[in-house]
Amino acid sequence: MTAPRYTTYVPLTDLAPAPGNPKKHEVERIIESISTHGFVDQPIADERTRTILGGHGRREALVEMQARGERLPAGLLLDDDGGWLVPVQRGWASRSDAEAKALNIKLNKIGADGGWQPRPLAAYLEDIVTADAELFDSLAIPDDELERLLRQVDPETLPGAINEDQASTLHLPDGGGDGLGNGGLSPDDEGRARLATCPACGHGFTPGR
Repeated sequence: MTAPRYTTYVPLTDLAPAPGNPKKHEVERIIESISTHGFVDQPIADERTRTILGGHGRREALVEMQARGERLPAGLLLDDDGGWLVPVQRGWASRSDAEAKALNIKLNKIGADGGWQPRPLAAYLEDIVTADAELFDSLAIPDDELERLLRQVDPETLPGAINEDQASTLHLPDGGGDGLGNGGLSPDDEGRARLATCPACGHGFTPGR
């Protein structure tokens, strides 16, 4: 039996974008993600048009990474000539240009439309920032968006409940100051781990401990 969906490794140079793809991309953030985690989200090919529907930003990021001379990301392969081979989901074919365009939009829009569940999100963020502050920074969540999301968490339902009038925000100091609010680095600050405030319960903790 032939699998209706399957993965093949395709030369990066053969990944043709859909004409007029309307999605904008933060390419540098995609590059950071690929560099940190490897290539984990396959582009989706349209067998009828021989273009990709999902994965334009990842394609653009890989092209830029290769042009910069960066090493082969985990998850890709090299061909005999040193070209990058990208895993692509194959087997789906659009019935018309209109369907191809509709799926292009859906692949980019539906996931984002779902939003976040504030309480599980707060728990995830706490786990990430506690284990690896730099990994938390790589999420690049704007402060106002983070505050808006975490204000939806009822502090009375969380461990170590804080004052309900206090916003549930996450604070990561930039490393400045002597711990007394006087500013500047003290001689002992060089190797001192920075403190953070848990977005869920408001407790202070040291990332990575």
